[in-house]
Amino acid sequence: MKWSKEADQAVSRVPFFVRKRVRKKVEEEAERTGSRMVTLDHVQNSQKRFLSEMDQEVKGFQVETCFGPSGCPNRAVEGEGIAQELEQGLLKRDLKTFLKEKVQGPLKIHHEFRVSISCCPNACSRPQIVDFGIIGVSRPKITDEPCSQCRACIDVCKEEAVNLEESAESPLIDFDKCLSCGQCISVCPTGTLQEVSQGFRVLVGGKLGRHPQLGKDLGKIYSKEEMLQVLNQYLDLYQSRNQRGERLGEILKRLEDQ
Repeated sequence: MKWSKEADQAVSRVPFFVRKRVRKKVEEEAERTGSRMVTLDHVQNSQKRFLSEMDQEVKGFQVETCFGPSGCPNRAVEGEGIAQELEQGLLKRDLKTFLKEKVQGPLKIHHEFRVSISCCPNACSRPQIVDFGIIGVSRPKITDEPCSQCRACIDVCKEEAVNLEESAESPLIDFDKCLSCGQCISVCPTGTLQEVSQGFRVLVGGKLGRHPQLGKDLGKIYSKEEMLQVLNQYLDLYQSRNQRGERLGEILKRLEDQ
């Protein structure tokens, strides 16, 4: 559906974590009135409806993704289907009912348990500021294949983690700098650099709000199955230690302070 310039600008000012949901509701409002173009009136009417009926909009969790599954050239892992698996697992926990029992008053969007998936370390979907952030990585290794000294790996590495000394037969990788984005692997024409492991970094406890904090990196690369197990472990912790509907980051901080 087409959007007027004024309507598009109005929605662009909506907080990013509800923007996709708001755009969908605005288009539904335009369709309800029989319009073929979204106008500022549709945005304003939808906003009033959204704010007054927010409790009904809350489903207890949100799963956000980057553009990786749609073919982003930067993706380090194939992310197809992961969001759907996560949503199915979260639905089984009925987090909306759980939050209703914990929160005093109507539910708000910020009460939801948030998961964000990024298919590469560029982290476009902001996994650092959600309850459970997932970052796809592809870790390189140096093989015995002869290096052509083309320096493509050095040129592509934004972290300056790859070096090739004049006397060296193969590149060297500084893994303290390397983010495992896999870009050096993809440009290597000889196979001197190849993937040794692929998987997911996990960050837990990130949030915005009055006391924002970044998620803590668990410091390991997990397979998809391992990552799903870790998510379930933290969901168990979230539900067993939740007192008033607070975010996972608040619970983790409280446990650290005890």
